[in-house]
Amino acid sequence: MARLLVVHHSPTPLVQSLTDAVIAGTRDDAIEGVEVVARPALEASADDVLAADGYLLGTTANFGYMSGALKHFFDSIFLQAGGALTDDGSGAPADGGPRPPKPYGLWVHGRYDTTGAVRSVQSIVQALPWRQSADVLEVLGDVDEAERAAAYELGGTLAALLS
Repeated sequence: MARLLVVHHSPTPLVQSLTDAVIAGTRDDAIEGVEVVARPALEASADDVLAADGYLLGTTANFGYMSGALKHFFDSIFLQAGGALTDDGSGAPADGGPRPPKPYGLWVHGRYDTTGAVRSVQSIVQALPWRQSADVLEVLGDVDEAERAAAYELGGTLAALLS
């Protein structure tokens, strides 16, 4: 059975509502053969990453960057998960090795802007053997039914890719 790892930082009820919608989408009745494992970013481990076949990442946008919790997750798993570095220690595009890159999706919530948070996640992920497999869901301000529906669709899309 394929495993989808959902790693998120959901510090408020508003952001948690997006996370809940993403997870609900991964468990849509039409999707079979996918085990969904959800972990707060501060609890997710390299073992979780290595056991997964795909990833969904959720973060708040904080001062133009991803949440500290999601950054901690990346710092903790990067090398064990196949992250590639250049000689000067910066991230290098991952070549994927002998296996195809694993799919990932991303959702970001911000009050005013999500650009920097999206860019910061993508700059790290490009150095992992992962491939972006859905459009980034960027949500500003309040979360309404349209945003929750888009989050549900994001979750369902990634789960369907693994089923």
